[in-house]
Parts: sequence; structure tokens; C-alpha cells
Amino acid sequence: MTADIDKTTGPQDTPPAGPEAIKAVPVRHYGRYVSAVIAIALLVAIIYAFGQGKINWNAVPDYFFDHRIIKGVGQTMLLTVLSMVIGIVGGILLAVMRLSKNPVTSSIAWFYIWFFRGTPVLVQLFVWFNLGLVFEYINLGPIYKNYWSDFMTPLLTALLGLGLNEAAYMAEICRAGLLSVDEGQTEASHALGMSHGKTLRRIVIPQAMRVIVPPTGNEVINMLKTTSLVSAVQFYELLRYAQDIGQTSGAPVEMLFLAAAWYLILTSVLSVGQYYIERYYARGSSRSLPDTPFQKIRANMLSLASWRR
Repeated sequence: MTADIDKTTGPQDTPPAGPEAIKAVPVRHYGRYVSAVIAIALLVAIIYAFGQGKINWNAVPDYFFDHRIIKGVGQTMLLTVLSMVIGIVGGILLAVMRLSKNPVTSSIAWFYIWFFRGTPVLVQLFVWFNLGLVFEYINLGPIYKNYWSDFMTPLLTALLGLGLNEAAYMAEICRAGLLSVDEGQTEASHALGMSHGKTLRRIVIPQAMRVIVPPTGNEVINMLKTTSLVSAVQFYELLRYAQDIGQTSGAPVEMLFLAAAWYLILTSVLSVGQYYIERYYARGSSRSLPDTPFQKIRANMLSLASWRR
């Protein structure tokens, strides 16, 4: 006679132990350490080399907020804004002309872009400045008549030289942006009865801005630096005022460093503005917006703190 075995009284099965935590050892990137040491050594060597020169560094803060320098900064910003307005308006017009099916307007736009992109901006400034040698008067009939020297002021010379040259580059940027929009959307708007101009304003240009804005921001920054060339045509801006102060104060090199510092500040401000504009127009093209500069700085600081641990 066999006895029934009570299975409930037997030893209970112990649950399996959980997996042990993996002790991950980060990979050592020794190349990064070596490159960082080399970069720091080169930076120290450059600073040491400049420290050996007879440079009066005290002259830079002494004249940093001089009223002439501040006026030059204002003139530089004014010239940048006005030149870019001329360049953007002219670029949009030339881009539309270039894409036109009219061979006359398309050829005129092509020739304009070919000429102004193919000649240096400094040469164009000198041409506008010296046209008074061959034209004594400017005669527009009943509209305007005056001496060329009175008409072509240094400001107008700078605006024409920079703005018309910039229009050629902006034309290609705008043309690329317009071509980036699918042609089916243009055909659909025309099928709905929209005119060509309304299609550009309502459909094409808003979508093309995602392509147009980044290079346009770069052109604004480049224009800010290009304004330094107009000192050659007697227009007083940041560089010209800095050079004059350097000649009178006996610190010409120091004033060039001062001008470079101001250009760095202005381009940095414009770069931040460009970033936020690009971020605004990227809302419909990406699922998540890119981090702002402050968010990037915070993330880098947190990663650095965790790396030290």
C-alpha cells in the first residue's frame, strides 16, 4: 500500500535571483586627452608670443567705449541693415526674374548675378566712388539734376556698393529656396484660382523660408564684416574711427584689436538672433525643436559634472 505524498509539504522552490547590475567601464578616449593637451599648449604659446610684444593693452579698455567708437558701431550697424534690406529686396526680385519664363527678364537677371558675383566688392565700391571723374553731372531729366560729387556721398557709395553686390548673392539663395518647394503645391494653388503673386506670398515663400533663412543669416554676419571695406571710400564706420584714434593716440595696433573685439561682439549677437529665427521656422519640419544656446550650455555643464564623478 503506497502512501500518498503531500506535495504541499515539500520544500518550496526559491525564486531565481535577479540579474546583477552591469558594471560598465567607460571607454577611455586617449586621443581626446592628447588633442586637448596639444590645443591648450598651442593656446598658451600664442598668448605667450603676444605677451612678448610691445603692446599697450591698457589702451583697449581706455578707448573701448569712446564716443567715436560707439558712433562707429552705430554707423556699422546702420550700414549693415540698410545694405541687407537692399540686398534682400533686390535678391527676391532677381530670383523671381530668374525663374520667369520670359527670356528677357530671365537674361537680365542672369547677367546681373554674373557680373556682380564675378567682380570684387571693393572694386565695385571704387567704381561708384570714382564715377565723378567721368560724369560731371547726374541728369535724370525733370526728376533730378545735380553735380555727381554732391549726389554720390560716401553713404550712398557704400549702400550701392554693398547692397547691389549682396542682391546678386541673395538672388541665388532665394532661387534655391523657391525651387525647394514642390511644384505640385503651385499647381494646386493655380487650380484653386490663386494668382501667381498670391501663390508666391501665401504658399511658396512661407515654405521656402526654411531654406532661405540659414544662409541669409550668414550673409548678414558677412555683411557686418564687409562694411569695414567702406573705409576706403571715406565713409566713417567702426574701422575708420578706430584707425583715426590709433593714429592720434600712438596705438594703431591696439585700436585694431579693439575694432576686432567689437566685431566679435556684434557677430555673436547676430549669431544668437539667427539661431532663434532658424528655430522658429523649423517648427513645422522637425518633431522636436533644437535646444537653445542656454539649454546647450546647461546640458554641457551637467555632462561635465557627471564625467568628473
